[in-house]
Amino acid sequence: METFIIVLAVLAGVIGILGSVLPGLAGPPISWLGLLILYLWGSGTNAVGEPVSLTLLLVLLGVVIVVGLVNYIVPGYFTKMTGGSKYAGWGAVIGLFVGLIYPPVGMIAGSLIGAFIAEYFFAKKGAADSVKASLGAFLGFLFSTGINLILSGVIFYYIIVYLK
Repeated sequence: METFIIVLAVLAGVIGILGSVLPGLAGPPISWLGLLILYLWGSGTNAVGEPVSLTLLLVLLGVVIVVGLVNYIVPGYFTKMTGGSKYAGWGAVIGLFVGLIYPPVGMIAGSLIGAFIAEYFFAKKGAADSVKASLGAFLGFLFSTGINLILSGVIFYYIIVYLK
């Protein structure tokens, strides 16, 4: 049973890291579940022999919640900061999903092209403004992806530290 718990926790950590990059998977919450598994079943201790602490678990949960909220704010903020509309943000997301056919280049190109098309045709902006808005939407996506990846990596580090 203990081996199963360890495998499950590590698997959650790896899926969390992948989910930080792939859309549709909530990366940091899945990683945090891996640490929660180690806490609940008590199969994890660090090098000193201490189990996962409730304080660590709750602090990381707070960070996961804050980052989850920031993920909804940052892309729109970057888009608006570069003069884009909500159409650019939606176009970036739709383009990202279409680009999943050819990851990772398709995801990046899809996000940029989707934001440009949405801004150009739906917001009726010129080509220069549409390019600027699409770059803002893409930078917002990169920023939130980076935050998710860092947080999932930190949580995965703790999963590894607390393995027996």
